[in-house]
Amino acid sequence: MSSGHKAALARGRAESASVRHYLEALETTKPKRGRKRTPASIDKRLALIEAQLAAADALTKLHLLQEQKDLVDERSRVAKVKDLSALEKQFIKVAQAYGMRKGISYATWRAAGVSANVLQAAGISRARG
Repeated sequence: MSSGHKAALARGRAESASVRHYLEALETTKPKRGRKRTPASIDKRLALIEAQLAAADALTKLHLLQEQKDLVDERSRVAKVKDLSALEKQFIKVAQAYGMRKGISYATWRAAGVSANVLQAAGISRARG
């Protein structure tokens, strides 16, 4: 395998990783319906559950324990939410080359959750497909 081929493979792996990390971050930060939960609102609800557990009957306790687990999991996801700017910058650098190499159209990028502004900054236009 030539050094040029090895370099192309390494570049492809790096581009794939940048695209994957950005799309995963978009997926985790995608807004959900309803009121947005904050770490403070999650902690407030967890404290209320803790207070209710002592006096709860068995079935209510079961439901409260499940809600408590769900909230703890959600709090850890909320805490992991990254600043997208660094991932976005890296995505913008590689998205056009990656998309052209893989045959990914503008509409497909949009369906994956990438904003029109980010695609424009990456040099990906509707005209290409």
